Parts: sequence; C-alpha cells; structure tokens
Amino acid sequence: MQPSRVNESPTALRGLLPPDLLRRGGCPFDPPAGLRRRRGQGAVQPLALANGAPAFLVTGFEEARAVLGDVRFSADRVRHPDAAAADRTPRAVPARTDGQFVFMDPPEHTRLRRLLTGQFTVRRMKALEEHIREIAVSHIAAMTAAGTEADLVPAYALPIPSLVICELLGVDYADRRSFQERTALALNGDAPAAERQRAARELYAFMGGLIAAKRERPGDDLLSGLIRDAEPPLTDAQFVDIAVVLLGAGHETTANMLGLGTFALLENPGQLAALRADPALLDTAVEELLRYLSIQLGVSRVATTAIEIGGVVIPAGATVVIAVPEVNRDPAHWGDPDRLDVHRGRGPHLAFGHGVHQCLGQQLARAEMTVALGELITRLPRLRLAVPAAAIPVRDEMLIFGVHSLPVTWS
Repeated sequence: MQPSRVNESPTALRGLLPPDLLRRGGCPFDPPAGLRRRRGQGAVQPLALANGAPAFLVTGFEEARAVLGDVRFSADRVRHPDAAAADRTPRAVPARTDGQFVFMDPPEHTRLRRLLTGQFTVRRMKALEEHIREIAVSHIAAMTAAGTEADLVPAYALPIPSLVICELLGVDYADRRSFQERTALALNGDAPAAERQRAARELYAFMGGLIAAKRERPGDDLLSGLIRDAEPPLTDAQFVDIAVVLLGAGHETTANMLGLGTFALLENPGQLAALRADPALLDTAVEELLRYLSIQLGVSRVATTAIEIGGVVIPAGATVVIAVPEVNRDPAHWGDPDRLDVHRGRGPHLAFGHGVHQCLGQQLARAEMTVALGELITRLPRLRLAVPAAAIPVRDEMLIFGVHSLPVTWS
C-alpha cells in the first residue's frame, strides 16, 4: 500500500507562499513578520504567489469564519485543485474512494465525519484523559530519575500525543515503540526525504496490518468501532487513510503546542505564577495559548464560484489562505491581542478551525494540553529554561510552528 497524498497540497502550497509569511523573527511567539506588517491593510487581501496564481489572504476573524463556514469554499483538492497544483482545471470525478476526509466536501466528507464523530464518545475521552495523566506522570518521573535537566521535546512533548494516539487506535503495547519511531521519522521535516518516505511506507504497511488485525479481533478502540459501525463498510484503503489523517492531526500539532506552550509560559513568569497559584485557570490558559500561539499557518480553500467576503469579491477558482496566527490576533476581535493573558475570558478562536471541517479531536487535544501542562508545572515547581531563550531552536521553516528542542532544568 502506497502512502496517500494527505500532506501533498499543504506542503506544495507552502512553497508558493512568500517567505515572510512563514518565517518568525523577534519574539518566537508572534505571527510571522509578513503577517504583522499586513495588519490594518484589510481583512481580505490579495496575495501574490510565486507561480502567479490568483490568491487571497484572510487575516480578519469574522471573515475567516465566513470562509470556513461556507461550503462554496472547497477543501476537495481532487475536484478543485488549489494554487499548488500543476493542473488547476476543475475535474468532475466519480465518488471518492479514499479516506482523506480533510480534503473532501459534503456529502462525501459528511459520511466519514459522522462515522468518526460517533467514535469520540464522552466515555472514551474520559478514559483517555486518565491515560494522558498516567503517561505525563511517568515521563516526568523518568526525567527526574535521569537527572536535573532534559530536552522537553523528546522527553515529554512528543511521546505524550504519540502514546495517546496508540491508545485511541488500539496499537498493541508490544508495537508502540516501533510505531512511535516510524511516526516521529515520517513527520520529521528535518529528516532526509528518503528516510521520511521509507518511514511513511512502513507506517502505511503497519496501519494495513493493524486494520486486518482489528477486523479479525475487534477491541474497544476507535478503529474497531469504525469496523462495527460503518455501513456500507469502509475499505482497507479508506481505513488506512483515516488512521494516518488522525495520526498527523493528533500527533504533530499537539506535540508542538506542548513544547511551544511551555516555552511561552516560561518566558512569561507572571502568567506561569498565576497558573501555579490557581490551577483552576488551566482551562482558560490552554484556550489562551491556542489563540496566542496559533502554531499552524492556516488552511487553504478554493472558491467554487465568485463570492464576496469582507467587501472583496473572490473569483471562482481562486485560492484563499486563512492566516490563522493573525486571525487569532485580530485587534477588532480581541483587546491587546499580542499579550499572553491566562485570565483572558474564554472566547472563540480558530486554532481548531470552524465549520464542517472543525477539528473533531479538539476535546482530546485540550485534555492532552491541560493535563500535560498541569502535571508539568505542578510536579516541577522550579522548572525553567536551561539555556537562554534566544538559543532555543525554533521550527519556522514548516507549516506547523514549534521548537526543535527545549532544554529545561528544575534544580
């Protein structure tokens, strides 16, 4: 089984974006410099891409919600290729047979989304929350047993979401180490392309074997639930695509939020002190970190017809890029948006998207962040950076922002 094209479009689009929309300078928690310079120039702006394709950049909160909530802006990269595609001719194709639901429109998206939503039950989420706590506590214990310093990324931020995904998908304990290793390499943008491709092939083969095992011996996991509930049944290819989409969405983003979120709190000692003094603030603090950091550059959509958004007419076929880091700091929506404030009243943000494609695992991601950050700052009250903040290597060359490493100490 060959790896799907689930990441092809975003990666290609990244190569067409102006570098200043990707690269963060100065404060590592602020949106890229190019986005900040565009502030005040309109909520919907024309965007010059490297290949000359017509595109628009959305930086306003209400305008972004309007785009994401309007199904006339397509996520289907088969029928409506975006500006990254070599051939941008709209195509009429038969029913989609893959499981890449994040790149589908209704009604195909609706069926797969509904099936998956039915698996994110309250009971399963509560069980996973307890599992998150066990993982967090055990990894903190391992760090402290090994000394007084650690790189928080490989020691804490990366393994927590990986092990949670293992539990969600029902990966056997004996297979979890190799699963984690393949996952980390396949999602590592710094690794050589050949190594990433090899790991991706191995990961797809592993997923195929996992699906076969669940068909033969179903358990109490998400994949087994899909096998029981899907009518008509999903194909093996659809199952593998779905599993890999969940893996990418639930692993890399959460891991980077944990690393970067911890970095942001350590660099804002007043906010960290407020959390330690009142752990009840954790829920609102997580929402504020999601808004303040907005680690994903954003998502793209293609207008299937001419549509007016924010007083600007988007022509049919044009690519629209939602600049989430700037959208979540829209001064028209938030007061003092460039300040991290764990006391800020909980309000809507677009870190998890909006509309029919809003992240279906958002409650799980919130639980991972709340538990992992809470255990970390409670059990390591003297936690601080082990190197100057300027020495922390940030990953600003990718669509998902974060830190490559985060050396900390608690002595």
